[in-house]
Amino acid sequence: MTALSDPPAPTIAPPAPGGARPDRAVIRDSLGVGVAVGVSGVAFGVAGTTAHLTVWQTCALSLLVFTGASQFALIGALAAGAAPLAAVVGALLLGVRNSFYGLRLAERMELPRRVRPLAAQTVIDETAAVALVQPDRRSTRLGFFVTGASLYLVWNATTLAGALGADALGDPSRYGLDVAGPAVFLALLAPRLREGGAERATALLGAVLALAAVPLVPPGVPVLIALAAVPAVLLLGSRRDRGRDRNQDRERDGDRAQNRIRTSVETSTGTTADLPKEDGR
Repeated sequence: MTALSDPPAPTIAPPAPGGARPDRAVIRDSLGVGVAVGVSGVAFGVAGTTAHLTVWQTCALSLLVFTGASQFALIGALAAGAAPLAAVVGALLLGVRNSFYGLRLAERMELPRRVRPLAAQTVIDETAAVALVQPDRRSTRLGFFVTGASLYLVWNATTLAGALGADALGDPSRYGLDVAGPAVFLALLAPRLREGGAERATALLGAVLALAAVPLVPPGVPVLIALAAVPAVLLLGSRRDRGRDRNQDRERDGDRAQNRIRTSVETSTGTTADLPKEDGR
């Protein structure tokens, strides 16, 4: 459902060369993603109730927010005793990326204005992933709406089931369920540590910042401080790239200078010049 909550999506079959995908194939793939991800709503239902939200408050989050990472971040911060405002700000920041998905999808789908508010509710990782791999506008729209509708229905049904089940157990601390929210959130975050260098560096730096801030600031604020890891890693990566580009430019300039010298020597002597190359080249 989000960058933090999506398991590896089922493989989507590529279209036949030069042709649109059959509707049946798009619907099959879309339902596979929607159902596979939607069942994790059970975990959110349990985590919401163990964070001392009522069943209906937990279900309202799934119905109205419908973006898993933000939902888990919100209840995780509330369970840790964070101020509601800090918890909400952290959840909102995690959901900002959906706006960028919306920009790409708007260009691809070109939906009528009256449909856009409804479509905006289901602009999440999974719907964007399914829609953006389709070869034409019809398949893009079909994949988006089938994925969104199936995921929305399954996610909300399983949220209710999880919340009712946890509520029936009574005091969550008696069964150790009071740690469900943080545990689920960490489990969803763990796969990011196996991704590329930038993702791994961001996750590790964010964890260090959050842990360092825990004894110094109120609950919930460390999560916001950890967001500083994103621009820090991007800045370091940008500097590293610029340094590599400068080195490559210097090498190219050296090669051009040698070529000019060689050409001058050959022109003046009528022989082939064999100049030594820099750095063993």
